Parts: sequence; C-alpha cells; structure tokens
Amino acid sequence: MSYAIIRNTKYKRENLKGIFRHNERRNKKYSNDNIDKEKSYLNYSIKQPRYSYEKEFDKIKEEYNLKGQIKTVSNIACEYIITSDHDFFERIGEEEIKRFFETAYKFVAEYKDLGEQYIMSAKVHRDEQTPHMHLIFLPVVHTTDKKGNPIDKLACSEFWKAKDSYRQLQDAFYKYMVKNGFDLQRGLPKEETNRQHYSVEEYKKITNFKQTKEILKNMKLELPDVPNITDMNINRLSKKRDEKILEEIIKPKDNLIQNLYQDNMDLHKELSKQTKVIEEAEKYQKERDKIISDNANLHNEVEQIKKEYKEKEFDIEWKYKIKIKGLEKENSRLNKIINKFYETIDKFINWICKKFDMGAEDNLVRDFQKETNTYLDAEKQIEKEDKDKQFEMEL
Repeated sequence: MSYAIIRNTKYKRENLKGIFRHNERRNKKYSNDNIDKEKSYLNYSIKQPRYSYEKEFDKIKEEYNLKGQIKTVSNIACEYIITSDHDFFERIGEEEIKRFFETAYKFVAEYKDLGEQYIMSAKVHRDEQTPHMHLIFLPVVHTTDKKGNPIDKLACSEFWKAKDSYRQLQDAFYKYMVKNGFDLQRGLPKEETNRQHYSVEEYKKITNFKQTKEILKNMKLELPDVPNITDMNINRLSKKRDEKILEEIIKPKDNLIQNLYQDNMDLHKELSKQTKVIEEAEKYQKERDKIISDNANLHNEVEQIKKEYKEKEFDIEWKYKIKIKGLEKENSRLNKIINKFYETIDKFINWICKKFDMGAEDNLVRDFQKETNTYLDAEKQIEKEDKDKQFEMEL
C-alpha cells in the first residue's frame, strides 16, 4: 500500500526568491534532470501567488497586521511537499489526483486553524515522474497579547513548538486523507527515521548516478609525463637561463600537475564512494521489497487460516447446538415419562386399595416404604442411597 507523504521545510527570507523561481518554473535551466519542461504546461496552481514570495509575504503581513519579531535569521515561511508514490497516482486516475491535492490543500488550511489566508502558494507539479504539490505558507499562531487581546502572530518556533510536531502532522494528514476516501498508509516523519526519506531512484537523481558512473569509467588516474630539464638540450641554453626556466616554468607546472592529480584522486575516491552507496542501496531495496512481498503473502495466509478457522468454529458450534437441542428434547421426553410414571403409580395404589379393601392409601405407602426401606419418591430415594454410600465410605 502507498504512503500519505507530507514533508515540511522552513525558510528564511533569503531563500524565498530561489524557491519561487523553482516552484513557479521561472528558471530556464534546472539541475534536476527529472523535470520535463515540455510537460510544464500540465502544472497548475490551487492557489496562485499574486506576486513573488517575498512581496506576497510583505502584503499578507501588512494586510493581517501580523505580530512577532522578525530578524534576518528568522524562519518566516514553511513549505509542505505533499505526494505519494508513482503507482498510487497511476492507480487512482486523473480526477482523483486532482481531488487528492485539493483535499490536501484543505487539510493545510484547517490544520492548527491556520486559515487559507496564510497560504501564499500551492503549486502542483506534473512535469516530473511523480505528481506532487509545493505549498508555501506562513507559520501563524492565533494567540493573545499581554492585555489578553486576540492577535495573529508570525512565529515558526511556536507553530512547531511540540517535540513531536512532525509526528502530529503525519498522524493528522494520514487520518484526514483516509477519512476523505484515499487508501493510504501513514508516512513516517523524518524525526522518527533520522533520514531524508529519499528512495534509491531519488538518490540516483540527486547524485547524478549515471553521469558519475560514466565519469568514473573514463577518468584517467595516471600521472601525466612531466618535462625534465635534463631531457632538454642544455648545450643550447646557458646555465642561468636553464635555472630560470626550471624555477619559473617547469617547477610551477610540475606542482600544478601534482595538485591536480591529487584532486583527481580525491574526486575519484568520493565518486566511487557515492556509487558504492547507491549500489548497496539498490541491493537492500530489492531485499526490502522481497521481505515486504513475503510479508504480504504471509498476511494473506494468516487471513485465510483465520477464515477457515471461523468456518470450522461455526460448523462445530452449529453441530453442538443441534446436539444440545436434541438432548433438551430427549430430556423433556424423559421428564414426561417420569411424571406419567408417578401418575400411574398413584392410580395403581388407589386401585389396589379399593380392590382389596386395604384401607387408606397413605397407610399402604407408609407400610411399603417401612418394610422395603424404599421411597416411592425417586428424589428422596436417590438422596437416601447417596447418604448410605457416603456412610459406608466413612466406615
């Protein structure tokens, strides 16, 4: 399953110009080869800035009378990069992609009661491999002044005051997007993983992996031949001139070549380190994907076992219910038989008494019980026998 991804970056005023030119595609050239300028017409704004980010910031600050001390080193704006993975966007289609970013925009406006008025720009980029949105906003907190009057205050440190601010952001964003119908998992904040969350492919782009491999392949590490004064025809040169050439031309060139050679060696070492890291990352990425796939298969097997167990449990429960119902029916019949037996015994005793003119029924029953040591009442007889057994055991 794909992740709900939201990342935050804080900016000082000096950063806004470059961010504006990148987000609004005002540059002629980009270091990121992933940008296809022929597709930049597909980019669109959910909120279009009226001016540059710097001027937009000044206008909002003045219009809403924002409080707070702003210094040169102060972070005055934040940028959310909101996205998921390429497969997620391929799966949901164009209409849902649009709804995804519009929903994310509403989340930002509502989160911490920010308010849409403090969003400077929300630009969706479709000219790169994975759709994503750059959303620039002012970190404004709604508070009170010393007199208790409500104010809006520009305070980045207060906006992100809690130690788990980014965890709260991830939780809230994930829940909001799922609530609005997007099938996503919760993304992990940078503070939890202590890394930049670059995928292998992203890291390849950042480090120009292909170009680096090509450079390493063609890089020559041999030290070029250095002219030696002894190889020159000194017969044609005076000793003084010879020394001058050696000190002023050959030695400086020799030192320069040696320095360039060392720089080349250092560069080769660094580039080799980068490519090795990426190759190792690719290896672990494949292993990770296999583990995730195996885990998914195991999860499916567990779910199937649970399903089969529930079916068997239901089958066993159903069989026991039938058995219990049968026993209850049999018990009911036995009760009827016993009751009918008592009724028949009473009738039989009454008939005997009348037939043989034996007097009252009670006397006959009493004499029977006394002479045979047996009760006609089955419960009393069982109770008597149990007591007799207990007595015998105690002896």
